[in-house]
Amino acid sequence: MHPPWVWITLCLLCPPVIYGGKVLVFPLDGSHWVNMKVIIEELHSRGHQVSVVRSTDSWYIKETSPFYTPITVDAESGFGEDFATTFVAQLLAIQREGKYAWTRFKLEMEQTQKASELHEKTCKMLELLFENVELIHSLRDAKYDLVLTDPALPGGVILAHYLRLPLVFNVRWTSQGEGHFSFPLSYVPMTGTELSDKMSFLERLLNAIVFGFNEYQIAQYVLPNYVSLIDKYLGPEKDFISLFQAADLWLMRVDFVFEFPRPTMPNVIYMGGFQCKPAKPLPEHLEEFVQSSGEHRVIIMSLGTLIGELPHDLADEIAAAFAKLPQKVIWRYKGDRPATLGNNTLIVDWMPQNDLLGHPKVKLFVAHGGTNGVQEAIYHGAPIVGLPLIFDQRDNLFRIEVRGAGKIIDFFRMNKDIFFQAIQEVLTEPSYRINMQRLARLHRDQPMKPLETAIFWIEYIMRHKGTAHLRSEAYRMPWYSYHSVDVMLLLGGAVLLILGIFATLIRCLCYMCLRGKSKFD
Repeated sequence: MHPPWVWITLCLLCPPVIYGGKVLVFPLDGSHWVNMKVIIEELHSRGHQVSVVRSTDSWYIKETSPFYTPITVDAESGFGEDFATTFVAQLLAIQREGKYAWTRFKLEMEQTQKASELHEKTCKMLELLFENVELIHSLRDAKYDLVLTDPALPGGVILAHYLRLPLVFNVRWTSQGEGHFSFPLSYVPMTGTELSDKMSFLERLLNAIVFGFNEYQIAQYVLPNYVSLIDKYLGPEKDFISLFQAADLWLMRVDFVFEFPRPTMPNVIYMGGFQCKPAKPLPEHLEEFVQSSGEHRVIIMSLGTLIGELPHDLADEIAAAFAKLPQKVIWRYKGDRPATLGNNTLIVDWMPQNDLLGHPKVKLFVAHGGTNGVQEAIYHGAPIVGLPLIFDQRDNLFRIEVRGAGKIIDFFRMNKDIFFQAIQEVLTEPSYRINMQRLARLHRDQPMKPLETAIFWIEYIMRHKGTAHLRSEAYRMPWYSYHSVDVMLLLGGAVLLILGIFATLIRCLCYMCLRGKSKFD
């Protein structure tokens, strides 16, 4: 027997061996890449090898990186900077036409049309990838442990099934909508409805109608793009929706501090706020500006990755409202300098948003309502004045407003007075900050940090080659079996048969009694 100190010395000198896995990442560009990159860097720091599939027109996904090996497909994804800038400008222009049913319909159709274009590009990119025999052989020979993808576009989903690899989602949205598939409709609101989990009858009716319209859009504008591709490369027995439902792991970029409670599955892991971290010191020029605010403190404003500038009249209204405030303002803005800009406002091309939100001098966040920004505001307890513009932003901010931690302004009906009053309300009413700080405490009170949870489950997939034991088999069932229509029809038929037999017996007995009585008479 060796004394204990011998074993302790050996453990210190010879740390346990870490076997790194191999991860193939099929990301989505733009703001989605920002949070995918966080996971990639963490995987790299733990000794895993990461390869990233990118297109020739990639915007944020660079061709060189110390954290991953790029695999560039000679095709266009369609989601480049020019596309995003033009698309967002079109959406903003439509919304400025007025708050009418026709405007909403036109907005939906514009988004659907542009999404259809992206689906066409995705199909072409996949075809080029699958027909590149050398590249496909190299992907197979690499012996990846899993595919990590953002399923807002289905490229990574189809590739994972083609390579027969375990599939992990970094997900908030799929190409069919919100990642939870929105059931049951009685208390799970559809995206775009601005409903909570407490719905009246008419609200539940609206929710069901929106669900039906969403299903129509998927059937009409999404599924047809992939039918022939899936038949050719995966086989006719595969269908588009089941490819998503067969995923081994869903890493959801929300948690139930932000999201409304709902049923979930054991292979759905919540990692809301995984990109958030304690604030680091600010650059010297920003720290000096923040400290110059004195007791009034600082407001920061950012409209996210896609919206760098605004129509001049709206930018002037915002700048004029800021100029009336005693607070200092840091505004991320790339457009022309507003004519009404005050001396208290600093315009920057980029800001360390997480570090500013965690600074004790920052009092308010003016935000567009993107998932990343909302989660960072929750993490740091900063109340929000919301200016939702496009996509899911209004729904995200509605979840903050309904919890009393922020206020939404209709961006396209706003003027400087409305904006100023909203900021003053959130600054002076203590309940906004109290409620947001309560959300921050709830969010932080977890057994593991969200990023650590995400990495644990990715490594779990590597160790066990999938999670078949956590995945529901419901996706293999036809719709009539899933909803037990066949069972209800059988039971209903049996009840009707029994009632029919019973009615027949009663009728026979009555007939016999009447016949006997007539003979007796």
